[in-house]
Amino acid sequence: MRRRTRCQWRAPRRPCSAHVFVAITIILCLTTVACVNSDASESRSTSAAPTHSENGYVDHDGRTPATAAVSADTVENTPPKTTKISFTGDILPHSPLWNQAAINASGSGYDFAPMFADIGGVIAESSLAICHLETPIAPPGEELTTYPLYGVPREIAEGIASAGYDRCSTASNHSFDRGVAGIDTTVAALEANGVAQSGMARTLEESVPTVFDVDGTGVAHLSYTYGYNGLNVSSDQRWRSPLIDVDQILSESTKAKQSGAEIVILSLHWGTEYLQTPNSEQRQLAESIAGSGVVDLIIGHHAHVIQPIEEINGVWVVFGLGNSLSNMRESQWYPAESQDGMIVEFELIKTAEAPGSPPSVSVGDPIVRPTWVDRDRGWVIRDVLTELARVDLSPPYRNALNASLERTTSLLGKYIAS
Repeated sequence: MRRRTRCQWRAPRRPCSAHVFVAITIILCLTTVACVNSDASESRSTSAAPTHSENGYVDHDGRTPATAAVSADTVENTPPKTTKISFTGDILPHSPLWNQAAINASGSGYDFAPMFADIGGVIAESSLAICHLETPIAPPGEELTTYPLYGVPREIAEGIASAGYDRCSTASNHSFDRGVAGIDTTVAALEANGVAQSGMARTLEESVPTVFDVDGTGVAHLSYTYGYNGLNVSSDQRWRSPLIDVDQILSESTKAKQSGAEIVILSLHWGTEYLQTPNSEQRQLAESIAGSGVVDLIIGHHAHVIQPIEEINGVWVVFGLGNSLSNMRESQWYPAESQDGMIVEFELIKTAEAPGSPPSVSVGDPIVRPTWVDRDRGWVIRDVLTELARVDLSPPYRNALNASLERTTSLLGKYIAS
């Protein structure tokens, strides 16, 4: 006779003691199984294992599949957060600019604000706007000086602040023109006007890059220079305005990332003056630094003319921003391009990842707004496209603006703002 399994068991035709015993045994077994299942069910309900609800299957974190799908869709469909940042080139106040600033101030100090007024609206559109102050400020009680050893009026910091800049890069070949006192004075003047900076330091603590918040994104800004114009600066003082050194740059950038920087911006004072083509050293540095994975944007200055913008190893490199404010103009000493500059804008794009994962931050494509120094009307930095939209320009003035735009477009045409 085949043995019947439990699911095959049937009731007998008539009772007997054996049958009663079997029935009792089966009842006890079924009761035991029910208890075991009940215990297992309780165990699952208090652990990470799946459970059930009236809505159906529930996953490990207590959400139904529909809820989980909605959360994933929410992350996928959440638009990226964008934050605009911008950069401008060399601020180099020669003595004719001081004289104009004195006129602007009606003989009471210096007023550089009118020189920046034309671009203030564009600068204000950015959550982070960074200028490049190439010259130190003259220490208190000392005379102002121009080329070759600069010491400019402290009111230049007020002018920078009036335009809406948040910070400046300050490491340059002129950093030590007025010695340590010049560095201390420059940092203090910018600080007094609410403008942060990278590239000069009064103390060792200030020389360490910090991470700051820009609309919810952690940003670090580093600034280095190729040299000090031959000035003898002892090695134990070079931390005050650091020289370009790839190992140090990567070390500081790595530390910034470890301290919470999602974006590291590197300002480099480099290149060959008045040459629009990047030199071999610039290209070698760009390749090495951009390939490191710890620097997200490279911004260059010093050449006093606009240089190309390229994406290298996935990192945007602005080789040269040109002059933002100076007395340079077409002459036997300077090319016409020395009056040209730009406001280059990028968007930081913050994208939500899977729930529980940190967002990723990337740098969008550049947009260039050409600028031009209007020496004939008070050394005013002109927003070229906005100015050309006016209908009341004199023919010579319009021609000068168009010539500047053509020069900038010939090099950076695909990035020019529409």
